[in-house]
Amino acid sequence: MHPLVLRVTERLVERSRATRAHYLALIEAAAQQGPQRGKLQCANFAHGVAGCSGHDKQTLRLPDAANVAIVSAYNDMLSAHQPFEHYPPLIKQALHEVGSVGQVAGGVPAMCDGVTQGEPGMEIGLASREVIAMSTAVALSHNMFDAALCLGVCDKIVPGLLVGALRFGHLPTLFVPAGPMPSGLSNKDKAAVRERFAEGKASREELLESEMAAYHSPGTCTFYGTANTNQMLMEVMGLHLPGASFVNPDTPLREALTRAAAQRVVRLTRQGGEYLPLGHIVDERCLVNAVVALHATGGSTNHTLHLPAIARAAGIQLTWQDMAELSEVVPTLAHVYPNGKADINHFHAAGGTALLIRELLDAGLLHEQVQTVAGPGLRRYTEEPFLDGERLVWRAGAGASLDESILRPAARPFSPEGGLRLMQGNLGRAVMKLSAVAPEHQVVEAPARVFHDQAELAAAFQAGELERDFVAVVRFQGPRCNGMPELHKLTPFLGVLQDRGFKVALVTDGRMSGASGKIPAAIHVCPEAFDGGPLARVRDGDPIRVDGRSGELRVLVDAAELAARTPLAAPPPAAGCGRELFAFMRASFSTAEQGASAFTASLEALR
Repeated sequence: MHPLVLRVTERLVERSRATRAHYLALIEAAAQQGPQRGKLQCANFAHGVAGCSGHDKQTLRLPDAANVAIVSAYNDMLSAHQPFEHYPPLIKQALHEVGSVGQVAGGVPAMCDGVTQGEPGMEIGLASREVIAMSTAVALSHNMFDAALCLGVCDKIVPGLLVGALRFGHLPTLFVPAGPMPSGLSNKDKAAVRERFAEGKASREELLESEMAAYHSPGTCTFYGTANTNQMLMEVMGLHLPGASFVNPDTPLREALTRAAAQRVVRLTRQGGEYLPLGHIVDERCLVNAVVALHATGGSTNHTLHLPAIARAAGIQLTWQDMAELSEVVPTLAHVYPNGKADINHFHAAGGTALLIRELLDAGLLHEQVQTVAGPGLRRYTEEPFLDGERLVWRAGAGASLDESILRPAARPFSPEGGLRLMQGNLGRAVMKLSAVAPEHQVVEAPARVFHDQAELAAAFQAGELERDFVAVVRFQGPRCNGMPELHKLTPFLGVLQDRGFKVALVTDGRMSGASGKIPAAIHVCPEAFDGGPLARVRDGDPIRVDGRSGELRVLVDAAELAARTPLAAPPPAAGCGRELFAFMRASFSTAEQGASAFTASLEALR
């Protein structure tokens, strides 16, 4: 093992000793009570099985049968989640074949950032993660279940499912993906049309045709954003079956993997003889592995929010400092859009997660001796699934990359370090994703131009006011102010200005997520402007230095002058599109560095 990876892991274990011990005691107490349905009062049990077939009712009265909760994020408006429509019958049939039962225990909401981007609904996107976690808890609260299958793919859905499931960490739990859509119009060509539209050089009809050629069928969007980063992380964390992440929907292999997931989770129950609860899989080593894989692939910056929140749900105190130190020694092995030209299907074909995990294991960057749903040890995840006739089998993954422009060995990385930088200075703390930013654009020092939302910046661009070097400060976009929406609408405008030769950067307490592109962007700034953070004191024209190489984030104003300024007051909260319903949640959000979670305070109180 690399000494720094070990050092960060040991520090994480020590820092989390009290909270992790409390968490393990909590789930151990729940596990000792055994399957709960056998202890329910007769009326309670009758309610729980009233909708079942006669066969399933009888099966559930047997102590050796397992009842598996199916928690699904299905809806047919999201392409990534549309395939889940047909999963419950498939899962139930697979469970019947091993003498067990499945019940759809609950559904969780699943909203699409791609649909809500730049719209009012985006302001409840991050809060939806908390709603999903609570919905998962409601689904599992009936005490009817011996295990769980979580069906989810996209941005806030998988983290929310995992946070909720971890509070029932005594249950064996397996995550079941749906896979990416087949490749359509390339992400590079799609981005080019967006930039031409921003300049008025492409019509709305051309833009719509381009977008629909890119997002064209059921399955996850093919760029390496938060959704596909989720899938990669679930595999590296040992919560998927090996090789399950990037098999396309509605294929025989996808169906075989879904059936196998259902039957595998039964074997992980006490009745199945290989009892392995979720809370024992997700430990400090598992989370370090997730961070390492995030860096090695240039994954979504949203996971600088999600991974700390997930960790805290398991009693583990993961910090940005941990993540940044790991980034220093983890090489970038993958270039998938927006970090490269390829899409996730190309990554899968070049060797995919099996090759990635093998390279990281052999380089001593991943903990191998971890628990996974496939059995002990992460080496199992260097294998790939195949169909031998109708039988699902695993065999060794690719021995070498089939395309080193997409996926490289650790000995020949794209970069010797990962794609994340911790930014610090008198403007606070932030993160920057460097893997998609060319070296010549990683340092910007220029006057500030201050905006309170992305629409103001768009209007300034259209008015021709931004034809110069500047640092865009977009504030009052943090979790406690307006829910921390993603700010993707900024990307085409800033990209055009950078292409015209101007030095531009972005500083914001909002999010940019997995599609963060070629612009140097210090995001998730905390403390946020809403809480009187330094961003609320910045004025137009203040020189700002954004140094992605050194991690410096600084307004070049005398400290006394900056302190003497009155922080600008936050704008009044917006109403409409349901945003007013989430005011109580915004008031409870922790800082971005603590996961921007409404649960942080309540979980910390359990120490």
